[in-house]
Amino acid sequence: MEFSLKTLKKLAAEPDYTDVSLTAAERVRALAKMGYNVEINEDVTPRRYFRSGVEMERMAAVYLEEGSLEEAYVLYTKFITLFVEKLPAHRDYQQGAAVPEKQLIMKKLKEVAFPRKDELKRRLEEKYNREHSEYLREQSAVAVDGCGQQLQQLSLLEQDRRRFLLLEEEKQRVATLRQMQIESEQFRYFEDQLRRQELGNRRGEEAEPKIKVPEVTDGSCLSHQPVRNSVRSQGAEPNRNRPPPPISQSAATLAGVQSQRVEGLRRVVIPKDLTQRFLSLAESNTARGIETCGVLCGRLMHNEFMLTHIVIPKQTAGPDFCDMENVEELFSFQDQQHLLTLGWIHVCRHVVFRDSRLSLLDLR
Repeated sequence: MEFSLKTLKKLAAEPDYTDVSLTAAERVRALAKMGYNVEINEDVTPRRYFRSGVEMERMAAVYLEEGSLEEAYVLYTKFITLFVEKLPAHRDYQQGAAVPEKQLIMKKLKEVAFPRKDELKRRLEEKYNREHSEYLREQSAVAVDGCGQQLQQLSLLEQDRRRFLLLEEEKQRVATLRQMQIESEQFRYFEDQLRRQELGNRRGEEAEPKIKVPEVTDGSCLSHQPVRNSVRSQGAEPNRNRPPPPISQSAATLAGVQSQRVEGLRRVVIPKDLTQRFLSLAESNTARGIETCGVLCGRLMHNEFMLTHIVIPKQTAGPDFCDMENVEELFSFQDQQHLLTLGWIHVCRHVVFRDSRLSLLDLR
């Protein structure tokens, strides 16, 4: 059997789930392949993966509710691949047997992830079968117009397909580079946090007075009292009419697990007055040369992250360090409010000539 150059190129091309010329089974397999692309980092504890899995399942449920079948199918596939195939091979997996999140993940796998994945597969196959049938009818109509016109149309379709493949390849390359940059920056940030914590432990009695900040119990209002007395979470209302803000960094393990979404990175909507309110909240600590940090939380709505809360957790702070305490209480608050971790914000110390002062707001 002889093949033309055009046919050989088509056979060698990577299947694309958006290509209506493919059968329903081929398109679903292409989506599943995206979901199987999961890697784990041995240096990240299993508990962090379990914690990220809770947020992954929430995001998949939002996609399903909004009718984004492809995105929901890929995310449920990643969820199952991570906790059934990849994470059990982690060197510290047996140490996380008593983690509360693990029991929740196992329950979600059995009662939610597997049934919903099967249901999504069935719905996608029905949708793709209709699209493929419509494609075949259109191709038959083109054939009626004559052999010459058919050849011309096929040539144009092939050119469009080649351009599309080249464009998708470039988009994939750019998305991969962006994701690598985000993960690298997050890894450096956690290393810096660990170094700061070790430095604070070594100070001992010589360290400056430490400030204990109570954790938030709700996200209803923003208190302007000194941080050492009472600080509450900021309920922020995103401004949907402003230009698209810069992409925010998500939690490290979540970024590592969900390496990419179906069409690229998501937009993060940040309130206009977020930094000014946080500076006002931290003014008391700033005046005394003490750092203040907060956790940026929000929700996934209509395929973009909406930053809705600034949570000030319990923390130990000094002139050049700020460490969170009792992270389990923060996780409990996020579970109650159905919040995702979107980033961090803190006032840090910088040296300007011979002056040492708190002068820069870091938003990560």
